[in-house]
This record gives sequence, structure tokens and C-alpha cells, in this order.
Amino acid sequence: MRITMQPSSSTGHRFFLNRIQMQSYTELVIESYEKDRSTSMGHWKGVDVIVFNTYLWWMTGFEFKILRGSFDDDEKDIVLLPTEEAYRMAIDSMLRWVKKNMNPERTRVFFMSMSPTHEKSVDWGGNPKGSCYNETTMIEDPTYWGSDCRKNIMHVIEEVLSKSEVPVTFLNITQLSSYRKDAHTSIYRRPWKPLTPEELANPMSYADCVHWCLPGLQDTWNELLFSKLLYP
Repeated sequence: MRITMQPSSSTGHRFFLNRIQMQSYTELVIESYEKDRSTSMGHWKGVDVIVFNTYLWWMTGFEFKILRGSFDDDEKDIVLLPTEEAYRMAIDSMLRWVKKNMNPERTRVFFMSMSPTHEKSVDWGGNPKGSCYNETTMIEDPTYWGSDCRKNIMHVIEEVLSKSEVPVTFLNITQLSSYRKDAHTSIYRRPWKPLTPEELANPMSYADCVHWCLPGLQDTWNELLFSKLLYP
């Protein structure tokens, strides 16, 4: 069995295709598959397992600028849409690509839900100005749902995948990961740039509450994936 994955700097392992096909930041590009397929996308045809995931980079606001067409067009058609609608367009785009390029008799397709962050300790009853810094225990409230995870995005995933013409297995890692405010890299990571004296004096200011320690929580995600592979 050939399973091809590439490490992600934000939420663990996922296919590189995810980062090409489901662009976000502040603009989503909807354009022809032909251009992308000539670069990286064609490499994923014929794989046995493919895992999609996209969420964190969408959390830049409640609206997205959408470029309909291509950057190469002389006239740019840019519209402003709610983030949920732009996200829906991206998932629909992913499914169209899967339908066109994947053989369901050969390839298992997975979609993994959002990876939560813990940048606001007020969410779990902590310091209103705190974060995951110095957290050493998990959240024990089984009903906990942090402000970083938008339920409307989860609803979009549910709606779109339920209508998919191709079989897609949904890996819901959001709720179980939300409890792990203690599992982030926090201050124990290599900084992107040298820390200033002010930052060094206030570790909370540079604590990373987005990325996860390895080994750690992501091993559970992998166990869920392998269980679905063995017991569909």
C-alpha cells in the first residue's frame, strides 16, 4: 500500500495537495485545475490513501475576498463572501477534484476536521489575559467548546460531505483535541526570529498555542486514521 504524506508546520501530517488546492489566507483562488495539476496535484493520482485538512488559515476574519478566475486574467473578478461560504466553495472544489481524479475502488479519501487552538484561557475559566502558557492539565468539562473552533464551519463540512457523490470518511478530531490545552509547544519551540528582551521577560507573549508537541496528541489522530483504514 502506498501512503504518501508530507509534514505540515501547523497541524501535523497531511497531504501537500491540501495546501495547494485549498488556499486561504485572506483570498481564496477559484481557478482551473489544469494549471495546478501540471505542478504537484498530478502526483497524488493513484494513491491508496489521501487525507485532506484545512481550517486554521481561514480564521483571519468573518469575510473572505474571492478571486473568481485566475491571477492571469486581465480583469480581476473579486467578490467579498462570508468565510463559511468561501470555505464551502473550497470543500466543493476539493470534492470535484476527487471525483475527477480518484478511483473510489482504489483510493480511500479522508477529511480531517479542524485542529483547535488555546490562545484564550478565559474560554476554560482561566485568566482573561492568559493562554495555554503554563497549562499542565487537560480540560475535564466534556461539553467544552472553545471560541477558536467555529461550529458553523463544522456544519459546512457536515453538509457538503453528506451530499458528496464520492465516499469520504470524516475524521472528527476537534472535540477530543479541544480538551488538550496542555499539549501545545508553548514556549518550548524554536522561535521564528530572535526573541526581544521584552518577550523574554513575558513568556506568555510568545507562547505557541497553535502547534502541538510531538510525540503527543497527533498520535491519537493517527490511531483514528489507522482504525478507520482497518475497520471502515
